[in-house]
Formats: sequence, C-alpha cells, structure tokens
Amino acid sequence: MYKSIGFFALCLALCVFVGVSQASDESPAFQRLDDMEKVVYGEVKSGGLISRLSDLEKSLFGRELPGTVAERQTAVVNFLEKGSDTQPSLLFKLAIAEWITEQRSQPSRPVTDRVRSLERKLEGEAMGEGPMAMRLERLLGLLITEPVRWENLSLAQGTVVRVALSRTISPSNVAVGDKVKGTLTTDLVIGTHLVAPKGSIAQGTVSKVSKPRSFGRPGEVSFVFDTLLPPSLGPVPLMVGEEAVKAAEAEKAQIAAAGGSLVGALLLGPVGLAGGFLVRGDVKEIPEGTIFHLEVGQQSSSLAYPVPEGLQSLIVPTEVVGAQNTEKPKSEVDSL
Repeated sequence: MYKSIGFFALCLALCVFVGVSQASDESPAFQRLDDMEKVVYGEVKSGGLISRLSDLEKSLFGRELPGTVAERQTAVVNFLEKGSDTQPSLLFKLAIAEWITEQRSQPSRPVTDRVRSLERKLEGEAMGEGPMAMRLERLLGLLITEPVRWENLSLAQGTVVRVALSRTISPSNVAVGDKVKGTLTTDLVIGTHLVAPKGSIAQGTVSKVSKPRSFGRPGEVSFVFDTLLPPSLGPVPLMVGEEAVKAAEAEKAQIAAAGGSLVGALLLGPVGLAGGFLVRGDVKEIPEGTIFHLEVGQQSSSLAYPVPEGLQSLIVPTEVVGAQNTEKPKSEVDSL
C-alpha cells in the first residue's frame, strides 16, 4: 500500500517539475550539478556531466527525465531544492520527516544518509535500493496520513532564534571570508506553523582576523551570523538587535537564578552593529556549542509547514534552561 502511495506521489511530483522546467527559458549553469551531488551524496562524482546527471536522476527518481540536458537539470534542482506552489521540495519533506521522527533536522548530512537513517529508525533497516524520492514518500506514508504541504508565512522583524556554534573559532583557525555555521537549538515556530526545526543551519562570515602578535599581544576575530536557512531554503536575514539582547540577558538571569551556568557564551553588552560578534583579545577561542541569540533582521516571508493537529504536541518553540549544567562558561563574546 505504502509503495503504491509513494509511486503515485512521485509520478505526480515529476509531472509538476518536468512541466515547469520545460516551460522555463532559464538554463542553470552546469556547476549546479556539483552542488546537487554534494547535497545528495555528500561529494562530487567523477565522470562526464551527462552521465553524472543521469546517475543523479536515477538515484532520485529511478529513471532519466525527458528533455534537454538544461531542462533535466532544472527539473532536478526544482524537485530537490525549490519545489513549487503545490509540491514542497524533497529537502523540505525530508526535514519534516526528520522532525516528526527525531524532533530535529540534519541538513548538513547528505540525502542518502538521511533517508537511510530514517529507514533504520522506522523500519529497522535501511532499504539500500530504490529511488530516494519514492523511499521518502513511503516513510512519510508511515508517519502521517496527509501529504506534506507548505504555506507562505510572514516572519516579523525581531523574532528571536537561539543558535549553537558548529565549530570552534579562534584567531589561529579562521581567515577573513571564512564561513561560520551554527544550528538552531530550538524549533522556529509561528503559531502552529513550523518555519525551521531544531538543527536548521544559521550561517555567516568572518569579517576580521588579527593573529596573536609579539610581546604577548593577543589576536581577535570578528564575525557575523547573517542568514538562517530553513528547509525551504528561502534565506531569512539575521542580526543582533534589542530583542536578541533581551533574550540573552533573560536566559543568563534564569540560569543564575537556578544556580547554574551555561557552557559557552551568551551575548553581553550593547546592541551589536550589523549583528556582529567579537572574540575578545583575552579569549583564546570560542568553543563548538557556544550559544548565540539572534533575531530576524527585517520583515520576511518563508514557506512553513502547517503542523496538523495530531502532531502539534511535538512543537517545542522554547528551550527550558535548568540548573543541571553547572560548568563554568568557557568564553565570552562581545557584540560589536
């Protein structure tokens, strides 16, 4: 039964996306193939472009798509990342399946690994064969009775998000222009609409690096988190503002009242300029897991999952901070 449902859903989606690609005059650059392979496999494959595109189509759909090479590539990009008004993208559906199963998403892992992980959790073993799109539809059929939908939602400026740093930062291991990544520690939910589950990626850039100098003069690093990537991949602008500062100070006070402290840094001091952070000269590094409070930088729109009534008990928009963590903070971060 679930196999037939998955096959029907896949055929319907393919009709939508192939139709869109054939009607479009846009021909995406061939380098997008590298990006898609990284998303699906976690690496760029070797070989000619046409054979690689064919292999990618077979991995996703079980067959090659019709049309010119440019049309086929557009259809794959639309299906995998962009979606349509009536059909959410595969990445969006995959994030929702993970959220329902694990209450978090794993966007940094390749699609192949994410689908196999869900199969092991839901069915006891990874299937190993069959197109990824059909396998995902089968898994969704096990989890929910209604198809996954998305709806356009308005995000108010000042909406606060809480982000954990993904990699330790120090003057010795970063350079100007390097990407900084973090992950949401809680779901971003508006009402009963899930915009971005826990685990969604926030990213930014290192803007200034001063290496440690002679006579004991310490180094410094300036960086900024400026974008949240929800499962719909429509970027949401981030910054440090008054609401982020208030949230950080409230959490710090809550931890202190509970007799504990938070591993990592909380935003301190005045509102930052352009949402930046400074690794102070007397701090050698900001460790992985350090917490930052940020906020939506301007009124934005995002495609969100309208959580069905039967799943709304899974919504956890805020994280309860208790006294169980009594380690001393490893570093502090100043807003620029």
